[in-house]
Amino acid sequence: MTHTSFANEQGLEKHNERLEFLGDSVLELVVADWLFRSRPAAPEGVLSRIRSHVVSAEALARRARKLELGPALRLGHGEDRSGGREKQSLLANALEAVIGAVFVDGGLQAARSLLEPWTEAEVAETMDAVDAKSVLQESLQGRGLELPSYRHVGREGPDHDPTFHVECWVGGRAVAAASGRSKKAAEFSAARRALRDVAPSEGPATSSGSGERRAASGAEAPRLDGR
Repeated sequence: MTHTSFANEQGLEKHNERLEFLGDSVLELVVADWLFRSRPAAPEGVLSRIRSHVVSAEALARRARKLELGPALRLGHGEDRSGGREKQSLLANALEAVIGAVFVDGGLQAARSLLEPWTEAEVAETMDAVDAKSVLQESLQGRGLELPSYRHVGREGPDHDPTFHVECWVGGRAVAAASGRSKKAAEFSAARRALRDVAPSEGPATSSGSGERRAASGAEAPRLDGR
């Protein structure tokens, strides 16, 4: 839990960066191995996308908050005053250091016992979403339409618990809108909505004359012009 800022202020030689380095590699291996064994029919591209999400700083920081690692961090005064205990990068790095420490103490099996339940839970929440973006892209490409793009149109809430708003655009039009606890989650939800709302045999669905459409929550969505 010792950050470099604390070590520098206290004149300590050791901090958690070496364990973080090791934990990052252990995490990649365990997640890749679990996906390889649990998803035998999934192509490499899908496996890579899922792995990228599971090992992302965003996912790690979310898990670190659940474990309440923030209050346990040993931070320098400046880093602490600047909100370091809630910084995504510091929380993710601290969790990687914990993973590294588990591996040093208990080996690969101990690391698997720790990480595989987390991986399974994370994949259960994101597998459909990851596939939704891929399926939407392949569907539009097969029909000769432009590939989808995702625009982040807003954010609200505190830094430790934000809500992001995203629009999915196809052919110069916004075809779906959604919100999520992260940009990626909002994009995934928008892709699922676009798959549902854009008819397979037609071009991208357009908004009503008022320039408004339903958001993922069922409430009124942002205007197409972003206002």
